[in-house]
Amino acid sequence: MVELKRPSLLQALIPIAVLITLLTVNVMVLGSNAISGANQIALLLAAGVAGVIAFRCGYEWPAIEHSIVKSISSAMGAMLILLAIGSLAGTWMLSGIVPLMIYYGLKILNPTIFLLAACIVSGVVSLATGSSWSTVATVGIALLGIGKAMDIHDGVIAGAIISGAYFGDKMSPLSDTTNLAPAMAGTDLFTHIRYMMYTTFPTLGITLVIFLVWGFTLDTGSASADSSAVLHAIESRFNLNPFLFVVPVLVIFMIVKKVPALPALLIGALLGGLAAIIFQPALIEELVLTMVDEPAQVTGQFFKASFITVMNAMTTTIHIETSNPMVTELLTSKGMSGMLNTIWLILCAMIFGGVMESAGLLKIIAEKIIQFAHSTGSLVASTTATCIFFNFTASDQYMAIAVPGRMYADTFRERGLKPEVLSRTLEDSGTVTSVLIPWNTCGATQANVLGVATIAYAPYCFFCIISPFMTILQAYLNYKIRRLHAPKA
Repeated sequence: MVELKRPSLLQALIPIAVLITLLTVNVMVLGSNAISGANQIALLLAAGVAGVIAFRCGYEWPAIEHSIVKSISSAMGAMLILLAIGSLAGTWMLSGIVPLMIYYGLKILNPTIFLLAACIVSGVVSLATGSSWSTVATVGIALLGIGKAMDIHDGVIAGAIISGAYFGDKMSPLSDTTNLAPAMAGTDLFTHIRYMMYTTFPTLGITLVIFLVWGFTLDTGSASADSSAVLHAIESRFNLNPFLFVVPVLVIFMIVKKVPALPALLIGALLGGLAAIIFQPALIEELVLTMVDEPAQVTGQFFKASFITVMNAMTTTIHIETSNPMVTELLTSKGMSGMLNTIWLILCAMIFGGVMESAGLLKIIAEKIIQFAHSTGSLVASTTATCIFFNFTASDQYMAIAVPGRMYADTFRERGLKPEVLSRTLEDSGTVTSVLIPWNTCGATQANVLGVATIAYAPYCFFCIISPFMTILQAYLNYKIRRLHAPKA
């Protein structure tokens, strides 16, 4: 039997350095197109380098392969949800649900307060559902369409939506990450949520002020004319019946009632298809003619036309032409097929994370970081850095919470800190920063769902950017830091 050797810190850092170098070159040369294959290859090449190091340390292929499969399995749920989101987006576009949301949103929302409202609405929905992914995939898509119709930059709109969605996800007792963090740290759910208020509410307040001020700087002079053109284009193509709102309300109700996200989204997609058949028969008969080789085969056969059109909406691209080019772009959906590139990216990221995990390379780097944590502030800062590091390298927010949570639980306890200090730090850094990394499951998903590159929206996700700094600041200031034993007078 080959003796296993412990990798050195240098060996652990080599695959990271290779990955960063390749990703940087990809962005410099290919720009936003890097996600279409180059970044996937970069992750696989870096995984290959990590595999060579694992072999040199005595690890055999079956063990490495087991770690890869385990890593991919942890992301399987996310990939299935992605496919469901693709189907839902297609049928909700075809049925007129998303266009209806855009239509009323343009009538109700003022461009000056739009970014503030988008953040608040996303936050409320995510708080109720416990899912940032479901929020972005439903109301987020509609809000993006409204903002684009107001001629607001895509990245800023997405930043407002994601900021609100991740606030709600973080604070909701229904959220999986909000349940995972206290479980890893050793505290209960509601103690964890109450303690997070000290860092989360100030962060949200700063975020809302930024978006409010930003709104007053927007040039809204041409927004009214643009909005009128968008409204007219939508009116001319869809039967905008308010009963369409029943479908998203039912989906949100299911999620609030703790129906798992995957079946809830699939049911939402099917209900969207049914709504399309009921409310948009003329549009279905028009679109199906572009989907078949011989139009005569479907002429006068509404059931067959409906089946073909709804299936296409769920699985492939549907393109609804309007009198307004921007609205035509908004009303294009790629169904499940549009998610395959993101799933490819997630698979490659999980392979890299699995190989790194198999030889303990990630753990070695994290252990080195903790050696520099001497004070409470530096311990929280080290934990934050470790969570972000795992989001960057393991490409999964669950690993970014679970692994540091296991690693630091004893250290926090030995330093006399209550477990909610650790659980809050895990959420303030592991949960919210995942969406800022293009190859992380969260960053890749939200970029695909919204159609806005991660690098384009990340600078405007103020809630996600400020959260880790807020938790570190309060730790260094020793503000509301709970201890197992009160300090002696």
